[in-house]
Amino acid sequence: MTVSDEDLAQAAANGDKQAFSSLLNRHYDRLFRLAFRLTGQQAEAEDLTQDICAALPAKLRNYRGEAKFSTWVYRVTVNAAHDRRRRRATYMKASDGWGDWEVNRQAALSESAAQLDWLQRAMNSLSDDLRDTLALILDDVTHAEAAEILGISAGTISWRISEAKKHLRQLKEEEEQV
Repeated sequence: MTVSDEDLAQAAANGDKQAFSSLLNRHYDRLFRLAFRLTGQQAEAEDLTQDICAALPAKLRNYRGEAKFSTWVYRVTVNAAHDRRRRRATYMKASDGWGDWEVNRQAALSESAAQLDWLQRAMNSLSDDLRDTLALILDDVTHAEAAEILGISAGTISWRISEAKKHLRQLKEEEEQV
């Protein structure tokens, strides 16, 4: 005589591992087919079916036997598929734009690196005095501090910065004309 699914479910809910194994043997293929139809992808259906099987022992404690076991377990499968879709939609919504952000960040880094490369090459074309002064100012040293470091007046620092800017501007204009 064959034991009903409902009786096996009650026994499995009470911890009978053999009853649980029998339920899985009877329904696993159907659960997988439903999961496949719900997800449309084999790998996704396999993951979903495994998740359901792992959660089923705990869920069986809530099975009251008011519906056929197959109806109940199909409902569990549909709910699990809905939950998975909601999680995926939430993830997609949260991650939307990150790819664009990263592309823009990389482009900005590349542009910044190119600008720094140009500035370094351009600074090499300055006289030592102008280059030293500009290097200090670019490192956020104040004019007064730069004057003290270089042993010159703050006015000379301002003049050197002005001269360095003129030279760099001229180099940039020459490059743009080419």
